[in-house]
Amino acid sequence: MKGFTVVPALVEDEHAMCDIFLNHISTHTEYISHGEIQMGVGEGKFVDGKFVTGVSPQARHYWMKYIHGNMTDPEGAVVNKAVSVDGEIIGFCVGEIMEDGAEPFGMVCDVLVKESSRTGGVGTALLNSVLEWFRNKGIRDIYLESGLANHSAHEYFMRRGFVKVSEIYKLK
Repeated sequence: MKGFTVVPALVEDEHAMCDIFLNHISTHTEYISHGEIQMGVGEGKFVDGKFVTGVSPQARHYWMKYIHGNMTDPEGAVVNKAVSVDGEIIGFCVGEIMEDGAEPFGMVCDVLVKESSRTGGVGTALLNSVLEWFRNKGIRDIYLESGLANHSAHEYFMRRGFVKVSEIYKLK
């Protein structure tokens, strides 16, 4: 896609980003990972022995709490948005510095681009913006998580240098 910029998101962008997020996970439940389930945005249940994800009824409340916390913590988190030439938010990314390891590490929490704006470099620009933020903060150890069946995202991230290092399991 031509004609977009990546800039820091503003608190007043929270609702628009929430709409993008909820619209996406409502039709692409494969995006939902253990992170969304743990934070109350997604649900996971076993149906006929298979783990099935869905959107929580309280998803908007919990996602707004999550994004606002990151938006108001400029030292520990970054939220960037991609904006089209006409001013529409077409994607966003979220990165957090986690302090619960031997050394601080980076977590790419979300990289999400509206489907109509994909394949034009928007996702790569967003990902690069969060990776640059981590580098500027001195963070070299960087992780991300992705939904179990989100195969296109897995391939995308592997093409950009990420490797699978573990699997997450949930007790039935």
